[in-house]
Amino acid sequence: MGKQFDSLSDDHRNFIAEQKIFFVGSAAETGKVNISPKGGDSLRVLGDNRIIWRNLTGSGNETAGHLARVNRMTLMWCGFETRPMILRCYGTAKVFHARDPEFDDLNGVFDEHVGARQIYDMTVDMVQTSCGYAVPFYDYREDRKVLDKWAEGKGRDGVGDYWRDRNQETLDGFPTHVIADDA
Repeated sequence: MGKQFDSLSDDHRNFIAEQKIFFVGSAAETGKVNISPKGGDSLRVLGDNRIIWRNLTGSGNETAGHLARVNRMTLMWCGFETRPMILRCYGTAKVFHARDPEFDDLNGVFDEHVGARQIYDMTVDMVQTSCGYAVPFYDYREDRKVLDKWAEGKGRDGVGDYWRDRNQETLDGFPTHVIADDA
């Protein structure tokens, strides 16, 4: 049976800091539920009930479209390398696009990346841990550099064109608001 907490403890923060990957879950009121893996240096715990994570440009943009309709998000980490634990944070989040005034300050806690698309500022309502005994061991080797090289090759204007061509709607046709004139 899992244990629930009102906020992140130091132990939870340490566990999160050790992980190389996390998963984001979101859903609108109808349509597909999205679960997306995230890696690299893209997440910061800023308080007992606050987490931000930076979303880089990719083939989909489901989370932004879902949060525009139903403001709920789940983040999950699994202990693949050592400690057998699953940690989930449930809550709501604000979406900050690159054009929003808050974006630069929040994005500034990360290294610069030309593909930075959104920052999600999550208020954690509940933290849950469970054993993770059935999660297999996986050894971390290194971060992939493919997305970094792709974004650098496109440049900021090319990334913006990609948003316009490929990131304006979810799989279910919901607007993601990645482009200012669709907001």
